[in-house]
Amino acid sequence: MSQELIRALSEAFAAEQILSDPADCWSYGYDNSRLHQAPLAVVLPQSEAEVQSLLKLCNAWRTPLVVRGSGTGTAGAAVPVGEAIVMSTERLNRIHSVDPDNRLMIVEPGVTNQQVQQAAAAHGFFWPPDPTSAAVCTVGGNIACNAAGPHAVKYGTPRDNLLGLRLVTASGELLRTGTATTKGVVGYDLTRLICGSEGTLAVITRATLKLTPLAESKRTLRVSYRDMHTAAQAVSRIMAQPVTPCTLEFLDSQALAMIRDYAELPLPEDAAALLMIEVDGPASCIDQAAQAVLSAAQGNGCIDHLLATSEQEVAELWRIRKALSPALRKVAPKKINEDVVVPVSRIPDLIAGIAELSRQHNITIVNFGHAGNGNIHVNLLVNPDDSDEMARAEACLSGLFDLVLSLEGTLSGEHGIGQVKREYVPRELQAEAMALMHGIKQVFDPNGILNPGKGF
Repeated sequence: MSQELIRALSEAFAAEQILSDPADCWSYGYDNSRLHQAPLAVVLPQSEAEVQSLLKLCNAWRTPLVVRGSGTGTAGAAVPVGEAIVMSTERLNRIHSVDPDNRLMIVEPGVTNQQVQQAAAAHGFFWPPDPTSAAVCTVGGNIACNAAGPHAVKYGTPRDNLLGLRLVTASGELLRTGTATTKGVVGYDLTRLICGSEGTLAVITRATLKLTPLAESKRTLRVSYRDMHTAAQAVSRIMAQPVTPCTLEFLDSQALAMIRDYAELPLPEDAAALLMIEVDGPASCIDQAAQAVLSAAQGNGCIDHLLATSEQEVAELWRIRKALSPALRKVAPKKINEDVVVPVSRIPDLIAGIAELSRQHNITIVNFGHAGNGNIHVNLLVNPDDSDEMARAEACLSGLFDLVLSLEGTLSGEHGIGQVKREYVPRELQAEAMALMHGIKQVFDPNGILNPGKGF
């Protein structure tokens, strides 16, 4: 049947839009997880109408379809399960319009986050979601996982910065959701239902993004602490005062130790935790705002602080955070990376609990992330070829998720569920809620062709 389907695809698409040779398909079978499954074929549509044609064919043949952006996801959401067609969005990469008067932009799913930022900046705006992979990750992928980044602490996630969508359903029908306005309450909110659904309900062909004016001014601070607990307490103090920072990043003692080993950077010798903070706003009051945040950051456990006064100093402060990723790749290229979230006031309990899990299971853990909204990236440094260590890591992960849920947190902030966290979902969601979600999936995708085996 697979060859017959490929022949049907060949009749609907130009030869250069279809990859069926296993060597050509291989690189489309992975994302930034350790999972891989080569697809049956890869299709590269160039228009909404072609997406509709592809969905109609897959639905008729009952063949799974997986939509793939640039493969930066870490949960295996873009990795096929079994024999499937991968639809790459790389040629759906047009910016249709930028409308500064109405603070919106309309783009196709294959446009990169960086391209959106550049187009918006030309008119004095930006789109707040800013994942670390912004240079290459796509808007479609950002929406599929509700992936944000440091700016989410003040400006929100894609779900908060999305006005509407154009979608193709599993049967190939075109669907429009949302509005071109920031207010609208007609019908159910299908736009935000799709956001975060990891391609399991419909295929995005166009997105209307809500833009935000660029701030006039910004200040960057680095604050060091004697231990992780006092740094976590400082995060709660910062988020409890009126000035909300636009970035509030956290690095623990293990992260700082790795950075020291990787590069010679100016870090206080006795610093065991670090906060990287940015404050933005009108130039007339930016210094006052920065001082308010710094005052909240200081206190018990604070041993050092720096406020950048030039672009060179800003770059120097951020060198510390940017050195972490290459340091992690050098020490543990196959680490396990989780992105749990807890209420900000529970961060101290989360950090203390993770330290205990690290001791209990003898697993080195490095914590960093978006502390301002409680989104901590928990990195287990393991060797996948060591079966004993991997068994201990699995037990440690299970304990981590139980800890997070006991603190009223959630298992994923922006990486999604994909295949990697699927078995843990019932710990967070009620059986009744999962039954409703299965029902929604059945309505959108009765034949179960859209990214099967993902989410739950």
